[in-house]
Amino acid sequence: MSAGAYALVVIGFGMQRLVELRYSGRNERRMAERHARTSEAGVSVFRRIALLHLGLFTLPVLERWLRRRPPPRPIAAFGWLTAVSAAALRLSVLATLREQWNVRAIVPDDLQVIVRGPYRFIRHPNYLALGLEFFGLPLIGGAYYSAVALSLANAWLLARRIPEEEALLDAIPGYRERMGFKPRFIPRPTSR
Repeated sequence: MSAGAYALVVIGFGMQRLVELRYSGRNERRMAERHARTSEAGVSVFRRIALLHLGLFTLPVLERWLRRRPPPRPIAAFGWLTAVSAAALRLSVLATLREQWNVRAIVPDDLQVIVRGPYRFIRHPNYLALGLEFFGLPLIGGAYYSAVALSLANAWLLARRIPEEEALLDAIPGYRERMGFKPRFIPRPTSR
């Protein structure tokens, strides 16, 4: 795949993200109207997370252009598999959470605990999808340094955000009983 074709692939994934941001904004406004109190997790790292996402849609394209050669087919295929799986997982999260989904990790005090869709198996499928995307999308174009650096930066920022989000979720009646025993990211071979 040429550098130009790879740039179009990244733009396509970026367009999906822009649609998600609009959806999130709509959901955030509706939450503000419907709920007396909401809390937001990870406020201190949100700007860095936003910048990192901007990096996901720019740095791999730049690295691919500088490399001047495509990756081996198995690497690109693995990147495609990972990135498309991430997009499918994130879309299943959006379809499951519907009006509760937002990028700012806003948790209303009367949150409905969801245990269907990917939430049957893990507590944070959206963050799993992000991890897969941060690794897979750069690999499609052979942007190896971007895949590693962006994945590590994403993991570092989420390690700060997730505990704050879980503290808010644990305060929701029934959350700990229905979700606390599930793993964060990787489903167990057998479920409870």
